[in-house]
Amino acid sequence: MFNQKLMNMKKVIVSFLILILPAFFLLGQNSNVKEIKIKTSAQCGMCKEAIEETLAFERGVRKSVLHMKTKEVTVEYDQRRTNPEKIRKAISKIGYDADDVAADKKAYEKLEACCKKPDDPNYRPH
Repeated sequence: MFNQKLMNMKKVIVSFLILILPAFFLLGQNSNVKEIKIKTSAQCGMCKEAIEETLAFERGVRKSVLHMKTKEVTVEYDQRRTNPEKIRKAISKIGYDADDVAADKKAYEKLEACCKKPDDPNYRPH
C-alpha cells in the first residue's frame, strides 16, 4: 500500500515537472526580448515593404512593423543576438534614415523616386 502511494506521488511529481519546466524555459527566453521604436525616412508602401523585409532577415529580429502615419518602425528583438545600433545600421544600409543614423548615400541614390525624401529634387510621390 505504501509503495503504491509512493509510486503515485512520483507520477504526480514527474507530470508536474513535465508541465511546469517548459513554462519556466519560455519565461526565461522572453526576458531577453526587447522592443524599440525607430524613426525612419520611409515615404510609401514600397519603403514599408523594404524595411520590414530587411529586418525579417536581420539576425535576432523577431518582428517588425512600420507605421506609415508616424514613419516609425516598431522592432521586437532578442537582445542576446542583436541590439538597436545594428538594427538602425541595417535600415541605413538600404537607404533610409534610422533615428540619428543617416541613410547610406549609395543605397539612398538607388531608391525609387517615391521613396526619396520630400526635400530631394528627385522625389516623386505615387
